[in-house]
Amino acid sequence: MTDTAIRAEQLLKEHRAAIDRLDAILVYTLAERFNQTQAVGRLKAEYSLPPADPSREARQIERLEWLSREADLDPEFAKKFLNFIIAEVIRHHEQHQK
Repeated sequence: MTDTAIRAEQLLKEHRAAIDRLDAILVYTLAERFNQTQAVGRLKAEYSLPPADPSREARQIERLEWLSREADLDPEFAKKFLNFIIAEVIRHHEQHQK
């Protein structure tokens, strides 16, 4: 194996290790976010509030699109990601209502 190939393998290993760390951060961050939204769901159920809040959801999507542009992340991807999370949160809130 050439020195260049060895260096490429080392760089690949470093990038993959960083990706693995970031994946762990994402999972733990999502878990904490869902812990908070579960608390919101229980509160909404206790006070008979609707599981969805379309005006907040719209503001959150707008905020995430702005953040994604600031972070140089595709805003459409960020919007799809947040819409997926919102749908899961609403599903959890609806379960608390039952």
